[in-house]
Amino acid sequence: MKELLTLPTLPGTYALIMQVEKLAIVQVGALGHVHIPDGWLVYVGSAFGPGGLRGRLRHHLRPVVKAHWHIDYLRDFVSLLEVWYSESPTRLEHLWADALEITPEAFIPMKGFGSSDCRCKAHLFHFAEQPGEALLGNLDQDIIIACRRW
Repeated sequence: MKELLTLPTLPGTYALIMQVEKLAIVQVGALGHVHIPDGWLVYVGSAFGPGGLRGRLRHHLRPVVKAHWHIDYLRDFVSLLEVWYSESPTRLEHLWADALEITPEAFIPMKGFGSSDCRCKAHLFHFAEQPGEALLGNLDQDIIIACRRW
C-alpha cells in the first residue's frame, strides 16, 4: 500500500476493495457465520473520528489484534488491494451502500454486516469480478468526481 501519510486527516467516506482468493467461512461477532466465496468484496464506511480518513484507514491497514468492527473479522481472509475515498463532512457511506446494493453484479453476503447502526441492508458487497469505479455510477456526479483512489 502507498504511504499512509498521503491520506487526508479530514473526515470522509471510504470503500475498501478486497480480494478473496478462496472460500472463507468466518464468525462475525454476534452476527454469526458469513460465507465469503472467492472473488471481490467492497466494504463502505465513514471516518469522522480523530485523524479522519488517515486515522480510520490506518486501523484497516494494521494487523488485527482484537476485532472492533465487523470488517475486522474478515481482514485475515482477504487482501486489501485498493481504497476509494471522498473527503467530505457529509456522511456518504449510506449513499454508496445504496448504489452498490442496486448494482446487478453485487450480492450481500450477510445482511446487517457493517450496518448495525443504520438502516442499510449491509455495507459489505461481493462481486465475482474486480469492481471498478463505475460501480458508483448511480451516484450524483459531484460525488463521483470527489472520489479518489489510494
